Amino acid sequence: MAVNEIPGWWFEESGIVSWCLAPFSWLYSRAAARRMHAAPAGAVAVPVLCVGNFVAGGGGKTPTGLALAKRAMERGLKPGFLSRGYGGKISGPVVVNIRQHNAADVGDEPLLLAREALTVVSSDRLTGANLLVENGADFIIMDDGFQNPCLRKDFNLVVVDSRRGIGNGFPMPAGPLRVSLRDQLILANAVLVIGKDPGGDRVIRRAAMSAKPLHLAKLALHEPEKWRDRWVIPFAGIADPEKFFRSLRDAGADLAHLYAFGDHHYFNEEDVTELLDRARLLEAQLVTTAKDYVRLLGLGKNQQKLAEASMVVGVSIEFEDDHTPDWLIDQTIARFDARMQEKQRAG
Repeated sequence: MAVNEIPGWWFEESGIVSWCLAPFSWLYSRAAARRMHAAPAGAVAVPVLCVGNFVAGGGGKTPTGLALAKRAMERGLKPGFLSRGYGGKISGPVVVNIRQHNAADVGDEPLLLAREALTVVSSDRLTGANLLVENGADFIIMDDGFQNPCLRKDFNLVVVDSRRGIGNGFPMPAGPLRVSLRDQLILANAVLVIGKDPGGDRVIRRAAMSAKPLHLAKLALHEPEKWRDRWVIPFAGIADPEKFFRSLRDAGADLAHLYAFGDHHYFNEEDVTELLDRARLLEAQLVTTAKDYVRLLGLGKNQQKLAEASMVVGVSIEFEDDHTPDWLIDQTIARFDARMQEKQRAG
């Protein structure tokens, strides 16, 4: 089953469907904006950096969060990830244990994050943040939650995938925006555009008009040379599978067959049989993303067979300016210090 099917027409030129749904989008966006701009329910006594998206369907939050956590640890901080755990049945708050939990429990992204740093899943962000602090975190990185007002954030970094951008520019249900771009930009402290495709141009212009700091980065394959001339069958259940396929083509791989599933797709027995049979028939190597790989673990013997037969294509964020992670961490800490001083004055 696919946990989240994102309509493809959201990321095409607006057509009759989008315009027919526009009145509902306006009503949805106004209600969502009021909630997004509401006063936070509470705060924690450590810096909070939120990594979010303007749109539904992802766009590079997880690799960005991982890169920031890595730099934070290099600086002697103990970062902790806070996630809603999309697609998991555990609402939390719970500390993710990669030896105990699977994707059906906590979602795929928390499993990836927990491999690198302390990670808590909680539908209530404030309660989850407190649990992170109780477990020793002194710097919180929120994986998503930009539109959620529950926890006070010190810095909001919004990540944009340059291939998809903001789609047709409509809020849901007529388009992919979670809230109108104008209402979201007000609360964004900086924008990170990943890639150089033209889909990011509109956001770059709007960010410049709003005087928002803009940073650039790209997703880079780990060991791209090992994919050159390799006969592969890629499969992916992520927001934009075509981006994954294109990265393999760019690395020189020969794609024997493609399998694109819905975002956060859980692979059933039929999927597993089809993929393994196709690989045997074409004598090709199955390859997938890290998110899809962790979604196979601990969910049954058939899924385990597919995991063992698949190679993982690793990716990481490369910032155009190497100082960007430090700048983001410094800004978050500075705003946290100002928040604490304000609290002392008020107390």
